[in-house]
Amino acid sequence: MPSSKSAPHFALLLIGLCGSSGLWACSGVLDHPSGTGTGGSTGSGTSGTTGTAAGSGSGGSASPGTAGTNGAGTAGTGASGRGGSGAAGTSATGTGNAGGSGTAGTGTAGTGSGTAGTTGSAGTTGKGGTGGGGAGGTPLTRGPTPASNGTNFPFPQNRQMAACIYPTAYDNNDVMNAYTKWKADLVTSNGAGGFQRVQRTSTDGVNANTPLNATVSEGIGYGMIIAVYMGDHTLFDNLWKYEQLHLDPNGLMNWSIDASGNTTSSGGMQLGGGAATDADEDIGWALVMADKQWGSAGAINYASAALKQIQAIWNHEIYSSKLAGPGDSWGPTNLFNDVNVSYFAPAYYRLFKQIDTDTTHAWDAVTQTVFDTIFCDKSGMMFCNVLNTANKNTTNGLVPGWATNTGGMSSAGPYYYQYDACRTPFRIGVDWCLNSAAASSAPAAINPSRGQQYVALTSSFFSNVGVPNIVDGYNMDGSVNSSAHTVSQGQSAAFIGPAGVGAMNSASNQTFLNAAYTAVKTNNLLVGGAYYEESWTVMSLLMMTGNFLDYSAIQPVH
Repeated sequence: MPSSKSAPHFALLLIGLCGSSGLWACSGVLDHPSGTGTGGSTGSGTSGTTGTAAGSGSGGSASPGTAGTNGAGTAGTGASGRGGSGAAGTSATGTGNAGGSGTAGTGTAGTGSGTAGTTGSAGTTGKGGTGGGGAGGTPLTRGPTPASNGTNFPFPQNRQMAACIYPTAYDNNDVMNAYTKWKADLVTSNGAGGFQRVQRTSTDGVNANTPLNATVSEGIGYGMIIAVYMGDHTLFDNLWKYEQLHLDPNGLMNWSIDASGNTTSSGGMQLGGGAATDADEDIGWALVMADKQWGSAGAINYASAALKQIQAIWNHEIYSSKLAGPGDSWGPTNLFNDVNVSYFAPAYYRLFKQIDTDTTHAWDAVTQTVFDTIFCDKSGMMFCNVLNTANKNTTNGLVPGWATNTGGMSSAGPYYYQYDACRTPFRIGVDWCLNSAAASSAPAAINPSRGQQYVALTSSFFSNVGVPNIVDGYNMDGSVNSSAHTVSQGQSAAFIGPAGVGAMNSASNQTFLNAAYTAVKTNNLLVGGAYYEESWTVMSLLMMTGNFLDYSAIQPVH
């Protein structure tokens, strides 16, 4: 999120500190009839083979008799397994001891019974134990869902990229539950000019820049991405139409709009004017996805809108033809001194290059600047890029919220890993997952493997911390920042979710990824505020379930 362009450092500092912000089983019951006889020897039960999810059987007992033989009960066969049988007992006085407990068979929705054979001259043996059949668990659903009713990629798709890993038991219901809550809590038509908007709440930090129930362009970007991947056509169009009500002179959305639909102001000074690059990039990406999702022959020509948005970004937010700057209204200043790494979205720039019809727009240079700004390739220099020896972050990947392009402190905002910076593993991790196939042929300067190199660092750091211990603020050396909440006060989906997405880069991170997914799906990591945390809950779950995709690179299923 940008600062007010009238008072850039004060407003951005406030926003930087607050954030832009199975299976069931049932047990079988054994019968216990008796028999008598003479001179019994010990009977034995045959154990069942292992199946899936059946209940356990218990052994039958032998009742008093005169030296009778207890027969062996053979387990019955379940639907996909065998129940166990009880081993018959013997007694020198003719009283059979209780049979041993049967070994549990497992199976899916089936029961088995074993009928004991008769032995001895006088009695029949007890009936063998019943191996109880357990009810089978409902399988987790998986896409891709076929195209239908004008939607090419209905939720869920679950297109798993070959170079990335996914949580071992991800569930599309988790995404749907998070989406339903996000929409109920944050989407409103109040003050939306007849359309819909995503509003901040009282938990998200209320100040002059973002008054109660305000909407920020960042939230519209998140909302449009979420809507297109969930196949919510009506919501997508309403968010886009709201965005179009609040354009600045460059055709990009003003960054903060109050609850009444006015550009945020205070004391006669406009604070919410001007655009924010991260929001505009998300909106551009979402418009391209909408064209692939629904086509452009309807009421909104998404393809045309996407091209216009992408070219406006280039013309007004790409600085020096290679740096994704902070916004379109920062004035005549050296924006290499006001770098927000979490605004960098290399996966988007690769796509924008394909969409942009103006071949003078060098989107590859923007992609290269992403990686050149993060990594220090100039051996022996203390300050060269954001990850450097002086910052003590060369092995953990913890970028500051704002910095110069050589890694120094910027007057634009916080200089530690906070609610802007925490998005970086998501944005870089998405690039690796969606574009790793190009790694074998892409030029070294823009190779997606550079992104994998970065998220390997953040994954190592957060894996060592452990999901239960992750807090919402770190100094660049990995120590906890004084602004961070304690874990007992609450955790942040905006920190844990993107860290999990970054960890998708390697199978060595499977345990951490599973734990991150399990935490995020609770939809209760809200310490940073409902708007920001719920948005990053849904975005992270979409990516971790194979539903955050580049629709231009795949085909619908029919």
